[in-house]
Parts: sequence; C-alpha cells; structure tokens
Amino acid sequence: MKRLRWPRWMPVDPYILLLATVGLAALLPARGTSADVANGASTAAIAFLFFLYGARLSTREALDGLKHWRLHVTVLACTFVVFPLLGLASRGLVPVLLTDPLHQGLLFCTLVPSTIQSSIAFTSIARGNVPAAICAGSFSSLVGIVATPLLAAALLGGSAGGFSADSLVKIVVQLLVPFVAGQVLRRWIGGFVTRHKKVLGLADRGSILLVVYTAFSAGMAQGVWHQVSPVRLAGLLAVEAVLLAVMLALTWYGAKALRFGRADRIAIQFAGSKKSLASGLPMAGVLFGAHASLAVLPLMLFHQMQLMVCAVIAKRRSHDPEAEDTPDPGTAARPTAGTGASRG
Repeated sequence: MKRLRWPRWMPVDPYILLLATVGLAALLPARGTSADVANGASTAAIAFLFFLYGARLSTREALDGLKHWRLHVTVLACTFVVFPLLGLASRGLVPVLLTDPLHQGLLFCTLVPSTIQSSIAFTSIARGNVPAAICAGSFSSLVGIVATPLLAAALLGGSAGGFSADSLVKIVVQLLVPFVAGQVLRRWIGGFVTRHKKVLGLADRGSILLVVYTAFSAGMAQGVWHQVSPVRLAGLLAVEAVLLAVMLALTWYGAKALRFGRADRIAIQFAGSKKSLASGLPMAGVLFGAHASLAVLPLMLFHQMQLMVCAVIAKRRSHDPEAEDTPDPGTAARPTAGTGASRG
C-alpha cells in the first residue's frame, strides 16, 4: 500500500500544535503560583511578538505598496468592515446555534487583521499578485494594531474585559510600544532578524503556544469545556464554514465587479478572506484577560478551516485557463525578511 503523504500544495500549519497545547492545558492547567508565572511570561511573550512584528515589517516596502491603493483599500474594507458586519449579523443565531460567549468569540474573530505569510503562499500558488499580497497583509496587520482594539471596544463593549482606561494602557504598553520599538530599531537589528529568522520563527510560535496555554489554563479554572457542548461546537463550525464561504465569494466576485485583473483578484481573495491567529491570540490575551479561552476558540477553528479550504482553491486557481497566459507573479517578487516573515 502506497504510503499516504501530506499534499505538497497544502502548506503544513505548525499551529496544529495548538490542539496539543489546549490538551496540555486541559490535563495540566497552571494553578496558583504557576499560573502567576505563566501569566507574567505570557505578557512578556505578547510584547516580544509585537516587537518582532515591528522589526520585520519593512516600512519602505509598505510605502511603495501604496501605489496600488485601490487593492489595499478593498482588502482593508473586507477585513475591518464586511467581516465585522457579518459577525454582528450572526447575533441572530443566538441561542439557536451559538451561545452568547461563542458569539462574542466569533465576533472578535471577525475583528482581527488578515494573515501575511499564508496569504502570500496561497497567492503565489494560484499565480496571483504576490507583491500586492505582501503589502496587503502588512497594511492589515499594521492597521489592526489600532483598529481591532477600537472595534472590540465599540462592538464587544463590556465583553472585552470591560474596555477601560486600564485596557487602553495595556494595549499601548503590550502592543503599540513594542511594535514601534521594533520599527525604530529595525535599522540596526534588521540584518540579525534576517539571519536568524528560523530561530526567531520558532520563538514567536513558542510565544503563541504560551499565550494559548495560559488562556486555556484559566479557562479550565472557569470550567470552559462545560460551557461548550458538542452540539454547540458543531453549530460554531457550521457558522464559520458559511462565514468563510461568503467572504471567499464576496472577495472574488466583488473584485471582479470592481474590474480588478485576475492576479489582483487572487490577492484580494486570499488576503481579504482570512484572519490572523498570530495577531488575534495576543490581542485576545490583552482584551479579554482571564476570559480569553472562549474568545479565541472560534478564531482557532476558523484559522484551521481557512488554511484547508484556501489550499484547495489556490491549487485549482493555478490550473485556471486564464493562468496559462499570465506570467507567474511569484517569480517577480518573493516575500522578503521585512514583510513575509511575519506569521499569519
């Protein structure tokens, strides 16, 4: 029997370790003093993540990308306008398919920025506009640092840990200050970040896993798994499948209606229909605090779903008849250490 192999065209998602981390938190949750240590380490990890994001983002390339402003405005509108509107509309599914906490988590999922790395990978596979995907993902992440907390304050209200002056200070200290510091120091540490991108990549993924472990350890103390029955979980998956299908259709046919070319439509579809786990998890840790476990569950599930579905679509797009007459944009530009290294 031929040994089964992971398809080459489907990028392996290292965040599959999230499931194992959630399992570890369920079996061995941090309690007492260990919980305090984990919370402190998680806070430091979030600051470190956004420092790396700032150090990796090439400001020069981002400014060059402004030349294609119509595409970037379209992606930002999908990410921070259309997605949240659909999240608000899903309120009508409570309590039939969703509980209030799951709806709050789903709404938060619709507020986070788009991905960078996976959007670039799928755009390249589908022979789309790779430079546009790089810039679109970078702009989305940059705007999301400010837009996501503000949208959470406006739409989630007290559910986001009671958005207050203290919450604002946490966002500035844990997200904005490290990001700006990374941008300022990029001139001197950019080479180091490039040379050690593999090691730093493991470090930032490890930081994400620490944030997940801390959140779900707190969730275990609150009895989070008693709040989500298998039926509710199935309902959440169904709602997210519909949400993803709607956004994939809107980004593709909407871009066509706006008269974008094939390569640009591909970049818009993959950058405008995705949500970043790497950005969303740390933000949830800051915004929701001890209640972050249920808040990040919809985002974690949506992240895995979007990877599997978009991998299939990207493979099919690469065989479109239109693609035969279109030069492969991936050969024209590849993700650089400045932008493509950020994790989606």
